[in-house]
Amino acid sequence: MLQNNMISKLKNDEKLLGTFVETNDTLIIEALSVAGFDYFIVDLEHSTTPISSLKELVQTADYRNITPLLRISDISRENILRALDIGIQGLVIPNVRSVEEVRRIVNWGKYPPLGQRGFFTSRLTDFGFDERVKDIETLFADMNENTLIIPQCETVESLENIEEIVAMEGVAGIFLGPYDLSIAMGIPTQFDHPKFLEAVERIQKAVNDNGKFIITFSMDVEDTKQYYQKGFHAVTFGMDTNLMINAGRKLIEEVK
Repeated sequence: MLQNNMISKLKNDEKLLGTFVETNDTLIIEALSVAGFDYFIVDLEHSTTPISSLKELVQTADYRNITPLLRISDISRENILRALDIGIQGLVIPNVRSVEEVRRIVNWGKYPPLGQRGFFTSRLTDFGFDERVKDIETLFADMNENTLIIPQCETVESLENIEEIVAMEGVAGIFLGPYDLSIAMGIPTQFDHPKFLEAVERIQKAVNDNGKFIITFSMDVEDTKQYYQKGFHAVTFGMDTNLMINAGRKLIEEVK
């Protein structure tokens, strides 16, 4: 398994920028890397990308030196295990509603002693020919260290349990879903509402108290800058499709 560069950058206190990938093409991954993005998130929750496409996207990420994350479609052992065996370096978990769900996620996504992830000699171990297979404890420690488990805080239930979720060993950080969380709180997209700001502060405090990281989603440049100023470690800016449309519109405005 390759080193997770996202982890290295977070340890160096770098501000990370990523985007969601809705299109199913390795050229997009290469373009994002050339542009300088730190990571991308393949979205299986909302997009039409099939899991069968992950291998090619991950292989492209490996040689282009950009960290591949995946937002799974729903919480299940199959969705977690298959993605990690392919080589996804971090899982974004949507619609989390309980501490017990997060415990199951960690159990399925981490090898012993943190969890009970099923072992398989996939491409991550050179199909069993990696020398590390002879020292299974070292292999497990390496895999656990380079695999990010990132629950989303986008429901009232996850917010109510955020301190316990963040403190859990095996949870690397939290992905704040501002749109769904504000909707769940009954204040849709009112990101300046006192209740929402209080929720964000609560999430950040839990993250900082436990030495974890926090990511969020943005579709606005100024909002993204403000997230960094507030201490967010990473921002996922829009989607690859939005980036292309915005660039195209700007070009058209400038040349016509």
